[in-house]
Amino acid sequence: LYLHGGGDFSGGAESYHGIVGHYARMLGARGYMPDYRLAPEHRFPAPLDDSLTAYQWLVDTVGDARHIAISGDSAGGAMTVSLMVRAKRASIPLPAGGVAISPWCNLEMNNPSYRTRDGIDPLCTRDILVLMARAALGSIRPNDPDASPVYADVRGLPPLLIQIGESEVMLDDSIQLANHLAQNGVRTSLEVWPGMFHVWPVFSSIVPEGRQALENGCAFLDRLF
Repeated sequence: LYLHGGGDFSGGAESYHGIVGHYARMLGARGYMPDYRLAPEHRFPAPLDDSLTAYQWLVDTVGDARHIAISGDSAGGAMTVSLMVRAKRASIPLPAGGVAISPWCNLEMNNPSYRTRDGIDPLCTRDILVLMARAALGSIRPNDPDASPVYADVRGLPPLLIQIGESEVMLDDSIQLANHLAQNGVRTSLEVWPGMFHVWPVFSSIVPEGRQALENGCAFLDRLF
């Protein structure tokens, strides 16, 4: 189950056939992408609500959640974790594990890398992310645990791999998330890729490190299966 990025504001399932196709081929699996509702017409938690509905359907269809993995990038990377938290809360069986690519997992955006990496990452700046967060959240607080899983109750989640580029403004968020997961007993792997930018695995056809990151993610999930 792949959750696309776009800050809960843009993007769509049709834009992610490439990366999901790579996942499916490498894993010998089928890929599913919920076309969840987006801001500003549908503010958070509409994307998470839709993704939970899709995951419940998938669990019912497959019959065994251990045959399912979740992955996503950026806002979808954060929802990879938040979806598991919501599923646990709703007593829905949890998947085998997940891969969060460049997760936008702390919408308070108060970590140092938002200053030290701003202007280095070619795809994200703090100013743009502030605007997107404002559009997506509405009246919801940026530190709401569903929106920012660095504050969520993550106990009991399955193994997770976090992949982040060293040039990303979200670098410190991913380190914070990995630390939060580890301290709450979740088997956690963190990959920091030197020189890489936001969601670089989406560009795996032209960026060798993107292909390598996808291979690492698939190897992680394959071992869980």
